Amino acid sequence: MAVCGREGQRERTCGIRRPSARSGRRSSYSAQARRPEPHYIGSLKRLPEIRANTSAEIEIDPPQGVPLTLARRAVDRSRDDEVDECRCVFDVEWPLHPNREQAVHLAGEHGIKPAISNPCFELWLILHFEDQTGFLNTYAADRRSRHLDGRSSKRIAAERYNAPARHRPQRADQLTKRHVRNETQSPDDNPSSSMSALIRALGADRPPAR
Repeated sequence: MAVCGREGQRERTCGIRRPSARSGRRSSYSAQARRPEPHYIGSLKRLPEIRANTSAEIEIDPPQGVPLTLARRAVDRSRDDEVDECRCVFDVEWPLHPNREQAVHLAGEHGIKPAISNPCFELWLILHFEDQTGFLNTYAADRRSRHLDGRSSKRIAAERYNAPARHRPQRADQLTKRHVRNETQSPDDNPSSSMSALIRALGADRPPAR
């Protein structure tokens, strides 16, 4: 998924618009279709933390593709004068996605911040409920995620994740710190997710402004 916005690897694009004193503020996101990411990102706009702190408007953009396709889509979106920031959200996947490193490099060259989950986005969903410190392949992450939230398809029950207490970026941060300490780099940093940076950029980790 790629995110672009005015401040500011799956198969669909979403956007966030944040009004400022002079003009609207907008971000775009790309995420793989038939996956939980679009449902999860779409549910964030209903959070009072986001409505109060950022007035974000999240849009869904239909293009599909693997990480490199998504990175290219984000680069194109970042050229829009009305877009402040772009981010990419994609998976490492086991087995590995083709051209993943090229996608990361392309995004970085254009100032696009990736939010990468290893092995997949379902790890981020798992971290809402419990710690996960051991290696997972994509199948195991999907199966565990489904068990924890009770879903029977890729469409998640957004209400299970919308409560502020369910946002657990600290668990992802702990994994990141462990990999830094052990000097473990992608794709060997399984499990890991940098979705917490995206959550903080949206303001979903903060209480609603009063």
